[in-house]
Amino acid sequence: QVQLIESGGGLVQAGGSLRLSCAASGGILRTHNMVWFRQAPGKEREFVAATSWSGSSTMYADSVKGRFTVSRDNAMTTVYLQMNSLKPEDTARYYCAATRRVVNWTSLNAVDYWGKGTLVSVSS
Repeated sequence: QVQLIESGGGLVQAGGSLRLSCAASGGILRTHNMVWFRQAPGKEREFVAATSWSGSSTMYADSVKGRFTVSRDNAMTTVYLQMNSLKPEDTARYYCAATRRVVNWTSLNAVDYWGKGTLVSVSS
């Protein structure tokens, strides 16, 4: 059974950093592209960053480009989202997701599995 469990969220001041982790079971990192989404209060869930199953390709939303970095460990069990220079507008619940899609694989509709999310709050 596939499980995605996020951790690492918390409260941080603007300009600070956090590293989110997504522990994946079932060997899913060997077969699925991994995507981070976020959802702020009162807003729709949106794409943040993604890494292909091989790790050879990464993608970022324009709003986080240059500040966030997505990566995976060599053991293929955990995906990370390093978040630097955090802004109050980064406040949201962050979700880890997995998809086998190769076309439009960063869209909400492409997701096969979701984690339950971890909350990030950035104070000004």
